[in-house]
Order: sequence, then C-alpha cells, then structure tokens
Amino acid sequence: MIFSLSRYLSDYLYDVFVQRFDFWLAFGIVAQLIFTARMLVQWIASERAGQSVMPIAFWVLSVVGGLMTLLYGIERREAVIIMGQALAVFIYVRNMMLIIKNRRKI
Repeated sequence: MIFSLSRYLSDYLYDVFVQRFDFWLAFGIVAQLIFTARMLVQWIASERAGQSVMPIAFWVLSVVGGLMTLLYGIERREAVIIMGQALAVFIYVRNMMLIIKNRRKI
C-alpha cells in the first residue's frame, strides 16, 4: 500500500515537473516565487517595525507576481487562475495608486 502510494506520487511529480516542463511552466514557477516573496517582505518589515505593516515592496511584488500568474493562466487556459488573478491584480494596482496619491500629499 505505502509502496504503491509512494510510486504513484513519484510518477505524478515526475509527470508534472519533468515531463511537462516548458517555458510556460518555468515562467509560472518564477511568477509564483515572486508572488510568494511578497509575504516574506511583509513579514520582515513587520518584524522590524514591531507591528504589522505593508511596505510598498509588498504591493510591487503583488502586482508583478499577479500579472505574471495571470499571463500564465491565460496562456495555459486555466479559468481558476484567470478568475483569481484578474480581480486581485486590479486590487493590487489600486492599492499602489492610493499609496502614490497619499505620498504626494505629504
């Protein structure tokens, strides 16, 4: 049982990450790494400040990672990714616009 489950998982991972490897898979992986980096940036900034903060780098990484993930979803014709990222990217861009607007007032 455990051996067959292990073999199935091994075959699955090989298929997903090796057999199907192409430019768009690499692009999607980079997009996801950029998107994930935003959480590390936010965590480090919050630890330094001693409170929860959202640095501008968080929003920049959100926009870049979100747009890249959206492009990946469009290329792969993945409805779930397209639906999730289309609205999210709009929200990230809007937050950046508000930050820029408020910084100009200061």
